[in-house]
Amino acid sequence: MPATLSLDQARRIALAAQGLDKGRPTGPVTSRTVGRTFARLQLVQIDSVNVLSRSHFLPFFSRLGNYDRTILQRMSGTHPRRMMEYWAHEASFIRPELFPDLVMWQKRTWVGAAGRLEPGLREDVTAKILDVLAAGKPLTAAELTVKIGHVEERSSENWGWNWNAVKRVLEDLFQEGLISAASRTEQFERKYALATRVVPDRQALAEVPRDPGAAMNRLIDAAAQAHGIGTVRCFADYFRTPLKAAAAAVDQLVGDGRLQPVSVRGWDRKVFLHKDARLPRRASGRALLSPFDSLVFERRRLEELFGFHYRIEIYTPGHLRQFGYYVLPFLLGGALVARVDLKADRAAGNLLVRSAFGEPDAPPHTAVELAEELELMAEWLGLEDIIVSPVGDLAGPLAAALRRRGGAIRSEGTPAAWPVSLP
Repeated sequence: MPATLSLDQARRIALAAQGLDKGRPTGPVTSRTVGRTFARLQLVQIDSVNVLSRSHFLPFFSRLGNYDRTILQRMSGTHPRRMMEYWAHEASFIRPELFPDLVMWQKRTWVGAAGRLEPGLREDVTAKILDVLAAGKPLTAAELTVKIGHVEERSSENWGWNWNAVKRVLEDLFQEGLISAASRTEQFERKYALATRVVPDRQALAEVPRDPGAAMNRLIDAAAQAHGIGTVRCFADYFRTPLKAAAAAVDQLVGDGRLQPVSVRGWDRKVFLHKDARLPRRASGRALLSPFDSLVFERRRLEELFGFHYRIEIYTPGHLRQFGYYVLPFLLGGALVARVDLKADRAAGNLLVRSAFGEPDAPPHTAVELAEELELMAEWLGLEDIIVSPVGDLAGPLAAALRRRGGAIRSEGTPAAWPVSLP
């Protein structure tokens, strides 16, 4: 690997590290395939927004195509688990091997805010929760509230965060690494259990040396593997670890030969290459990327590497949004060439394309490639039709491309959208 890289080479390294540099597998996607992809990524972010699909399902579709989502449920909900929940970039599924290291460095005491409770109440609820979980099966916060007999007047002061004392204590115990999520309900509620019952190798968990420096080295090494190439800020952001400690870990990993300082033309910061990084001859992948995909985690990195300015507009008032509510970047080859605002209308069986915008340098065949990608996504989600709203410069070409593939026509009396039936 040369010590000086072009921006295009850096992009290809980053895509290869994320498993996005080439086409998807042609055969059936097995549990082993999904497991290998997860091991490469190190984590997938969890988010409650379900406008298209739960966010942790999407990175696997982006890399593997049509796969059985119950594979992830088995990996995270049955012993021995190959993925478990904890705080990482945000709330995430992580590799269980990283759990002890993350517990040492994730200090998000704001999450449950149980410290604001009256001390006697906090200690009483904590003791009861731990006793119940030690003696029985995994339970949701609501089930635990009933089980321990906790009664509390419901607050409505803070929309979306009106947790009772049980939920607050649970989240703090989760952050401390004492309890974890054994599984999720159909409503996506955590079923809490003692962490020692969730971690696959309990003995290894007990024997891990409590050395913060060594833990940070492992986390930054894992982040650098997942990125392939990047700056200290890139690596620190992957698991949301402190920048100063991450910088010290980078220095250590350089000394150990795990990282190599390199120069990237056009990138004016210190850049490091992981020893296992691969530089493919070309990038030929194609994928719609979740707003929470690990390739797009760090926005400054995304803009410096791909020239793609990206912001999530979920919390932006509708009339102020530039591209839409749930916008997915579209990767084609070695570039991010478009963005589409998608919604799954499950009741009607439609995949809604609420806007479609091409980048200034998008190639002429972008709409054709995007049409095929949307068909794959609709099939994976079990949706029958794709409906394209005429919003964005790519909407017309996309509708035309889908029409050519599916034989649909513009619906009379519905000038705001083009319904496209899948073949």
